[in-house]
This record gives sequence, structure tokens and C-alpha cells, in this order.
Amino acid sequence: MNDVAELKNFVVAHARSQGMAPERYTAVLDRVRHDGEGPGSWAREWSDEAARIADEGRLLEASAHYTMARFPFVDGPARQEAMERCRETFGRWRAGFPAIHALDVELPRGRVRCWTIGLDAPRPRPLLVMTGGIISVKEQWAPVLPQLDALGFAGVVTEMPGVGENTVPYDVDAWQVFPAILDAVEGRADTARSYLLALSFSGHLALRAAARDGRIAGVVGAGTPVRHFFTDTGWQRRVPRITTGTLAHLTGVDAAKVYPLMRDWALTPEELSAPGVPVAHVTSLRDEIIPPADAALLAERVGRLRLLAHDDVHGAPSHFALTRLWTLLSVLRMHGGYRDQRIALTREFARLRRRRAA
Repeated sequence: MNDVAELKNFVVAHARSQGMAPERYTAVLDRVRHDGEGPGSWAREWSDEAARIADEGRLLEASAHYTMARFPFVDGPARQEAMERCRETFGRWRAGFPAIHALDVELPRGRVRCWTIGLDAPRPRPLLVMTGGIISVKEQWAPVLPQLDALGFAGVVTEMPGVGENTVPYDVDAWQVFPAILDAVEGRADTARSYLLALSFSGHLALRAAARDGRIAGVVGAGTPVRHFFTDTGWQRRVPRITTGTLAHLTGVDAAKVYPLMRDWALTPEELSAPGVPVAHVTSLRDEIIPPADAALLAERVGRLRLLAHDDVHGAPSHFALTRLWTLLSVLRMHGGYRDQRIALTREFARLRRRRAA
């Protein structure tokens, strides 16, 4: 059972990333009193709101609310049902977008389920693979696929190992999912120009993969653990319980054992220097999860780095619109083409930044 105050605090970034207005998610949060079962529980209140929205035909919005109901991970029947309803309502929404397809990537250690767009074009397109962190399911990010298609990218959206329908174990070798995805779409996209938009903990896997797979031409991340998160025991004692509990769930160990288990997962300075590919990273200056020393290490070791810093907490929930524009713009800059789109996004980013500063 999770601490309700922490649930309410950390769900905000995920709610805003799915376009929920503050007054809407606040109304649901006000009805949540506990994380058990029945009325007033986390899963029940989010699921009831999702069902009401689905009855009104707002399927994508309903799917997002079911995503919140299973937050931070499935730990019992209520959250399991919410996850199933999330997928079902997303599937009904997807029926209106026949260009979005499912893809299963089979690895020796598990299966990676993905949503895709733009594969099998007459001329193979550059590839963008997008993953969320330890809490995000692929249905949360898949609505971006039509935008990638419009830009001329092939897109793959999936989950990091251990999350959602990704059954690959989350361990020191979990980075191998990225090369496996590129292998699976070889010939259906221009995998020699592959970009990874990997948020939070999946960014750590993406950086490790980029050091080993020359097809990866750029990595864009936000709130990425690099080294000190895995090795600084003093910092680990400050990490919110919801994060530690989720990591324990994904790795299959007790919470007391999760950080000793992960100690050897830290990226080495050599790994950070090795790829030579451009890296763009969004850093939150008041991040409660990722230590500031990790962003500093990126700046020190990654040769081709762009940084965007927000005066915000993990996930930068108050800056989501800026972050979304900047991450997409960063991919276009790495590619080098898309001049007109880059100009338009640069202007929009500057406009939003001026408005926030006013």
C-alpha cells in the first residue's frame, strides 16, 4: 500500500503530461482518502472518473485516467483492472488512427510490446524510439505518434523493462531492449539514423545503449539517473518511498535491498564519453529523485550536450509544454534536417518562455 500524500504529489507530472487540466485532476485527488479498496480509494476514484469520461466518448482522456488509477504500478486486482481498461479504451481510440500499429519484439529474456507508426514507408524514415520511466506505460505516450508521422519519422513507443507489458527483467542488462527494437524494425525504418527519446530511468538505459550501438544517432532525456543516484547512499536515504518501492517492485527485491542491487548499474565516465553522439537533457533544479551531481556529470563528460534547466521538481510538471517542445526540437536538431519545422518550434519555444517570464 502506498502513501497517499506521495501518490498525490508525484502523480501531478504524469497527469499534466497527458493534458489533464489542474481543476480536473485536483477534483479526483480531493476524493481520494486512502490506497485500499472501495470508495475513496486511489484506484476506485480514478477508475470511476475514467468510466464516466469513457461513457461521454472521450476515449483518450478516459485511457489517461485509467493510467492514473494503476499508478505507480499494478499491485492488486483494482490496479490490474484499471490497466486492462486503460488498454481497452486506448484501443478504441486507436481505431480512429489506422496508421498506428502494434509490434511485439521477442528477446530471449522477455517480450517488448510497442505501438508504432511510419514503418514500411516507400523510403525508410529516420526512427524515433520513445520510452517513459519506471511508472509510465506506453499508452501514456503513444498519442504523440501521429505528430511523429506528420514530421516524417518512423516512431516506436514502448515501456522500459519491467513496466506495463514489457516482460524483460529490469536489471543491469536491460539496456539491450533498445538494440533489439532497432533489429526488429531493420529495413522498415532507417535504423542507421535512430534517436532515443528516453525519459527518467529509461534515459539511463538509452545512454548505455548508445555507448554500444552505433545506429543510435542521438539521445534525449529528462531527469536521468547517471551515476550518483546508484552510488550515493546519503542521497538514496532521501529518495521518496514511492520511487524506492517502485524500483523494488520492478527488480523483484525488498526495498532495503534495491540500492545495493543497483550500485553496479552506474554509468562509468568512459561510457558517457564513448558514444560521441549528441545528447539533450532536461534537468529539474529541485529534483527530489535524481541528485544534481548526475546532471553535473553529464555536463562534464558528454561532449555534445544541450541542457535545459527548470526550477522545478522531478518531471518538471509546471514546465511540461516547454519541455515537450524542447525535446522534439532537440531530436530535429540532432537529425539536422527539418529546417522549417525547427524554425517554427524554436519560435514557439521562445514565445512560451517569454510568456512564463512575464
